[in-house]
Amino acid sequence: MSSVIQVQGLTKKFGHHFTAVNDLSFSVNKGDVYGFLGQNGAGKSTTIRMLLSLITPTSGSIEIFGMPLQANRAAIMQNVGAVIEKPAMYEYLTAYQNLKIFSALSGVSKTRVQLLNELDVVGLAARAHDLVRTFSQGMKQRLAIAMAMVNDPQLILLDEPTNGLDPQGIADIRNLILQLSRVQGKTVLVSSHLLSEIEQVATRLIIIDKGCKLVEGDSKDLFDKSKTVVAIQTLNNIEATKQLMQTSWASHVLVDRSSYKEICMQLDEKLLPTLHKNLVEMGIGVLSVKPMHSLEDYFLRITSTPSYV
Repeated sequence: MSSVIQVQGLTKKFGHHFTAVNDLSFSVNKGDVYGFLGQNGAGKSTTIRMLLSLITPTSGSIEIFGMPLQANRAAIMQNVGAVIEKPAMYEYLTAYQNLKIFSALSGVSKTRVQLLNELDVVGLAARAHDLVRTFSQGMKQRLAIAMAMVNDPQLILLDEPTNGLDPQGIADIRNLILQLSRVQGKTVLVSSHLLSEIEQVATRLIIIDKGCKLVEGDSKDLFDKSKTVVAIQTLNNIEATKQLMQTSWASHVLVDRSSYKEICMQLDEKLLPTLHKNLVEMGIGVLSVKPMHSLEDYFLRITSTPSYV
């Protein structure tokens, strides 16, 4: 599968004391909905700005469409669309007028029918001639995505596109991302601090924390229910762990993550009833057995508290 984005050893330092992105490497394949996941302050927006060449990396390399970004910026950006931060629009103009102006400023010649079709793609055909000031935040986000698509880009970068949206707005953006990928064949990189949103759209993803990669892989593997993490609390976790290590359950115990607070195991969720039964038969005083999604558990336990820097 061809690579659309290839990042190697990407680092961005601000001054001498703050490293926003630290030796980050990842790849985005053609057709991916690539989830870029991390707590607020993890380095997601900084990375996206480097991918758009809005800021210069301290070190490392970025290739997009097989070309080094720094030497081929103009050619690359002709095939890239992006929505970062809160989209800026002319509030007292209509959605159609905003899109027409943005198209002209981008040097893209579009007919009225083409612009209306693009508004239809993002679900705004019925509001094409309404003033943007009457739009909800979710509708403005969809209009921003329409603007990002005026040049029919192969790659679309969306930085926290569901921030500040109500449940319906979040669902609308999620469905639009899926449509861009499955119907229009776009490659989409979408950043978020919400695991639940990334889980529903991403084909591949990366989790970063403090600018460093924690894990990267295919969603089907990372969300595999056969790798469910179970947190067990007993009356004596140290003794219970010793007992488990003498049984066939030993291979499921995550020794590096178990502690006096809880015992961590990884197994197929279908084995949970048998595990619970065996714990009782072994005379272990069980206080709780809590199954957790393996990636959700990894994300919440390993990522740090947001720094908001």
